[in-house]
Amino acid sequence: MCTVCGCGDSEVKGPSDDHSHRHSHDHGHDHSHGLHFGHGPAGVEVAGMSQDRLIEIETDILAKNDAYAYANRAVLAGLGAFAINLVSSPGSGKTTLLCKTIEALGDQQLAVIEGDQQTENDADRIRATGASAIQVNTGKGCHLDGHMVGHAMEHLNLSKGAMLFIENVGNLVCPAAFDLGEDCKVAILSVTEGEDKPLKYPDMFTASRLAILNKTDLAPHCDVDMNRYETNLRRVNPHIEILRVSARTGEGMEAWINWLRHNLAHKSEVQAAE
Repeated sequence: MCTVCGCGDSEVKGPSDDHSHRHSHDHGHDHSHGLHFGHGPAGVEVAGMSQDRLIEIETDILAKNDAYAYANRAVLAGLGAFAINLVSSPGSGKTTLLCKTIEALGDQQLAVIEGDQQTENDADRIRATGASAIQVNTGKGCHLDGHMVGHAMEHLNLSKGAMLFIENVGNLVCPAAFDLGEDCKVAILSVTEGEDKPLKYPDMFTASRLAILNKTDLAPHCDVDMNRYETNLRRVNPHIEILRVSARTGEGMEAWINWLRHNLAHKSEVQAAE
């Protein structure tokens, strides 16, 4: 149970649960009731803990994380490096997109921090492109935090003007709450996941500057309404930028690469003016 991001919250429905049941009413229809947790001030519920105590714990955890994130951001600013926190659910195509991105960026200086609960599989795929990659295994942890990223950065020889890609643990809830010192979050959403994902997990898409609708080549085979994806994204974040991309076919890759280069150049210009 993560008391900060509420990944243990649940909506319980089904006849097998003692608190969720189907029954008939005299008015001629039956329906199921669900239990909704985490609606208090803390946004999460833990047995035996008050909402005040949960808020106190959350504030303490996030304050410590923000201190690490602040230090990371200072290091990146000193290098003029542009850091992107890639967030998504498992299976969105993050690693494949990242590999294609590294290839398309050519001689751009960059490095990657890979976050997973176990294995170095994704870091090995990144290293196969020739890029430097550090694997961070979180064990039972559901997200990277500022301390993990700072420690990983110590092992990367980041060049001035480099790009740092942080591939977070696959999870649409927990990474939204933790600042890693990045310049922005980029949410990758596979078109196979359903148009309602932004509405179900609004915090992640509210926290992201850009949403990539990935695997667009599969859209015709999945009865997907691409416009509805964009409508729902803008319902939770009216200012979010959206790109439609297929890492497999290359559709939208040029726009994505241009977005990265533009934001790196913009950061350099801002820092030069300060």
